Parts: sequence; C-alpha cells; structure tokens
Amino acid sequence: MFKGFKDFLLRGNVLDLAIGIVVGGAFTAVVQGLVNGILNPLIAAIFGQPDISHIGKFHLNGAEFSVGLVLNALLNFIIIAAALYFFVVLPVNKLMAMSKKPSPADEALSLEQSEVDLLTEIRDLLKTQNTAPTDVQA
Repeated sequence: MFKGFKDFLLRGNVLDLAIGIVVGGAFTAVVQGLVNGILNPLIAAIFGQPDISHIGKFHLNGAEFSVGLVLNALLNFIIIAAALYFFVVLPVNKLMAMSKKPSPADEALSLEQSEVDLLTEIRDLLKTQNTAPTDVQA
C-alpha cells in the first residue's frame, strides 16, 4: 500500500505539476510587477486613471454596467499572455532548439536524402547527354 503511494508521489508528472505550480506562483509576482510598475502607470498617463475599469460606466434601471471593467480584464489577459509568450515561451523554445542535437535517425535521413539528390542530379545529366544531338559522320 505504501509502495504504491510512494510510486504515485515520485512519478514524474506529479513532481512536474508541483514544480509548475510553484514556478507559476513566483512568475505571478513578476507579471504583477510588470503590470503595476509599468503598464498601469502608462495607462494612468494616457487615461488619467491607473486602470480603465471606470471608463464606460452607465446606469440602467438601478443596475451599473461597466464596459471599462471588461476592457480592463481583456487588457490584463493580453498583457499576461504576451509576457508569458515573450519572456518564457520564446526563450525556452530557443534554448531547446539550440540544445537539441540531431538524432542518429535524423542524420541518416539527411545522408540518405543527399544521396538521393546526388543520384537524381547524375540521372538528369545522363539524360541530357543521351538526348543531345551528336555529329557522327557515317
């Protein structure tokens, strides 16, 4: 019983998930710092307020509607998605591409393809030599 529990805890996907949650929590602070330190002051400089949730408010039959609140949430989503993409996904993809070594199968396929290209070129040259008119005097 305990062996099964230990195997469950030590499986790679459980540990990866735990690490992902911790790193995600730490990255949340980075994104909040970016939003609160740079983007909200920029929005305040443009609109006169640190966020746009107060823009487009209106009342109808006692209910308060806020277009700015929806726009603010959408803007925050786009900012967070862009920050994740440009500061996490792109650098990690570049690092993975730089560190990825071609597998022996990829090298063999590349060698096989270059041999095929060479043979195709030889065949085409032979075709052009065989179809060229010859000046043979009889």
